[in-house]
Amino acid sequence: MRVFNRHVSMRGLTVFGFETVLISASIVVAAHLHGAFDRAMSGLWKVVLVTALCELCFYYSDLYDLTRVHETRNLVVGVLKGTGAAAIALAALSVLVPSVLLGNGTFATVVGLLLVAVPLWRVAFNGLTSDPHLEERLLIVGTGTLAQTVASQIRGQQDFAYRLVGFITDHGTGPLRVRRHDVLGGTADIDRVVASRRVDRIVVSLTDRRGHLPIEALLRAKLAGVRVEDAVTIFERLTGKILVEDLKPSWLIFSDGFHVSRLTRLAKRTFDLCCALVVFVLSAPAMLLTAIAVRLESRGPILYRQERVGENGRVFTLYKFRSMRLDAEQGTPVWATDNDDRVTRVGRVIRLTRLDELPQLWNVLKGDMSFVGPRPERPFFVQQLAEGIPFYKARHAVKPGLTGWAQVKYRYGSSVADALEKLRYDLYYIKHLSLVFDLTILIDTVKVIVSGKGAK
Repeated sequence: MRVFNRHVSMRGLTVFGFETVLISASIVVAAHLHGAFDRAMSGLWKVVLVTALCELCFYYSDLYDLTRVHETRNLVVGVLKGTGAAAIALAALSVLVPSVLLGNGTFATVVGLLLVAVPLWRVAFNGLTSDPHLEERLLIVGTGTLAQTVASQIRGQQDFAYRLVGFITDHGTGPLRVRRHDVLGGTADIDRVVASRRVDRIVVSLTDRRGHLPIEALLRAKLAGVRVEDAVTIFERLTGKILVEDLKPSWLIFSDGFHVSRLTRLAKRTFDLCCALVVFVLSAPAMLLTAIAVRLESRGPILYRQERVGENGRVFTLYKFRSMRLDAEQGTPVWATDNDDRVTRVGRVIRLTRLDELPQLWNVLKGDMSFVGPRPERPFFVQQLAEGIPFYKARHAVKPGLTGWAQVKYRYGSSVADALEKLRYDLYYIKHLSLVFDLTILIDTVKVIVSGKGAK
């Protein structure tokens, strides 16, 4: 079974792994200071549980988004939020399971240790990894729009240790600088630039490679140990999405991924059935209250039925709690928008909390949908979008989902431009589909619901 790992950097894994050890060590030290060391050692599950709880709270506080918490101030704020959330969560957990506590005052000491240890470790890590000798020196062949997009992504992120040394133009003449970086020469100068600038990786970003691709120079660089890849591939790794506009069918055909084994499909379907049944039982009271609220506010059906396009283009009926007026749509279908005046007062609440989506558990049980996948769109919009967006119908290669990679990574949208951006994420999900990836998306979905981001 393939494991999702392409969008996880070594820097991110290093930070996560070290802080797992750091949190566990802080718990053991705090237990020793409070005379509960033997209890901690005999109940290692408690240490593991508290460590996992802290890591989850740190994750929800964006502490593992290295670009967002690169500055010390943001780091300290994130640590305060994360440890505070962990303290509240542990207090609530200890009420339900008193045996989880290692001793009076132990966790307060853990919080104090983390507030000192984590910022110090992160500052040391940032200082160490900013050493130019530990960064990959990257050269971009091409100066067009795609090349500039990749350069912008490299400059704006901290997860991957890339340092852009400059550009190579595929024309005889061109600008001297692109995106604040030097144009170091033409394709005939690749050998010289690779040697003089100690290049570790070459990114090929040529709009038209026919007759312009410097094959011999790139081959010499490859044989000398320099990594060579195209711009679409590195953009995918940096952003967690696929740049559809510059995508060639051959890239889709010959690239890794886009293969889901029978075992993975069976495991995913089993996971969907088990989760749908559990969530259905646990959410039954909330669904009953939602149904009553919808009925009390306005006349009409409680459930809203709508045709959507599913796997392999098959049309199915999707169920939701009605959140709009009965006369919300007449004639040509229209997208919902921000502050849509067709949405009822109850509708705004259930949309924000995603309670309106709960009837789709029936779609999951029937096999029309999965828990995780691209959100299903209406046939009318699918026809329009497929005509204007390349590879749009490729998102129907898998079952649509209650939530998805696009939903947790991108805000709510209601335009062709938004649909294009979501397709970039959807194709990335389809390419790297796995149960591990699904679990990370479900964890992120909880974060989106709690924060209210993207929910409408």
